[in-house]
Amino acid sequence: MIPLSRPDLGPEEAEAVAAVMRTGMLAQNHKVAEFEARWAEYCGVEHAVAVSSGTIALMSVFAGLGLGPGDEVITVAHTFNATVSSILFTGATPVFIDIEPDTFLMSAARIQTAITSRTRAICPVSLFGLVADMDAIQALADRHGLTVVEDAGQAHGAGYRGRRAGSFGYGAFSFYGTANMTAGEGGMVTTNDTRLADWIRLFRNHGIHERHQHEILGYNFRMTEIAAAIGLVQLGKLESNTARRQAIAGRYEEALADLPIQLPSWPDGRTHVFNQYTVAVGAHRDSIVADMDAAGITCGVYYPIPLHRQPYVMELGLEAELPRTDAAAATSMSLPIYPNLTEAEQDTVVAALRASVLRHATAAGDGS
Repeated sequence: MIPLSRPDLGPEEAEAVAAVMRTGMLAQNHKVAEFEARWAEYCGVEHAVAVSSGTIALMSVFAGLGLGPGDEVITVAHTFNATVSSILFTGATPVFIDIEPDTFLMSAARIQTAITSRTRAICPVSLFGLVADMDAIQALADRHGLTVVEDAGQAHGAGYRGRRAGSFGYGAFSFYGTANMTAGEGGMVTTNDTRLADWIRLFRNHGIHERHQHEILGYNFRMTEIAAAIGLVQLGKLESNTARRQAIAGRYEEALADLPIQLPSWPDGRTHVFNQYTVAVGAHRDSIVADMDAAGITCGVYYPIPLHRQPYVMELGLEAELPRTDAAAATSMSLPIYPNLTEAEQDTVVAALRASVLRHATAAGDGS
């Protein structure tokens, strides 16, 4: 079976974990601090604050900005649940706008009509490894006095006009097992805002600055030394693994260009790091995914039920008409892509996808 994803873990990560275990210091300590410093340098920001997950990274930013009931955050529904649940955690309300049909990212052109007197922030998602149109988004935010919070959970190392993901406003990363670099679990906030960085350091550690003194209401959202040790090794591999993902994406593009499907695209000035290689295959998507599974290939659907149609969101009365989002949810699928995917495995994926797409296209042409 060819899986959808496979983390690049080897003896280096195993030895890094073993070294931490030999110290006996497993809770947040020197390795976490080193990981924070190296991630801040990599992203080109002053501060990186490690937390226990990407979800917590987003929650911490929104909480640190002081969002609460009555506040609104403009975002998208074509994303993982954490984008919205982290807004709702504060009591604020997500306001959904539609996406661009070619990149699947927030449509900056639709932000203006969603801004109200209650809008406090804009949360674009750098989905699948591609940064949203941050210049246009930041310009609108500046014009209206709004904060930009980038959900960069899938965009480790992605570039936008010479800057890295996470360097715009406030950034939130995930180091989940399927991320471009993993720590098993974990997350990171990136920012140039010293006040917010210091606040999150308290928030993640029960509000403690001096032992036994709880300065704010905080929780245990700390990253472990083991996770940080893995993350440091993974950071050292990130550039080479990104190049490998891009090479695999290039082979997919060349092999699939003649099919009646929509391949990934990205505007000039942006660097795609291909957390997912997502294609839109049309109305037969579910059948094509089933064909691939029968051929021994796992494909993903991100995301089959967009957030504005999730039961708990609908129960809150957060209605939105998002035809492009609904279309992406109904027609797109992701192919296996990870650094150690072999060319033989990729050829198997291509052959199976070609056969399935062409079969369904022929059947549709015959009126069946």
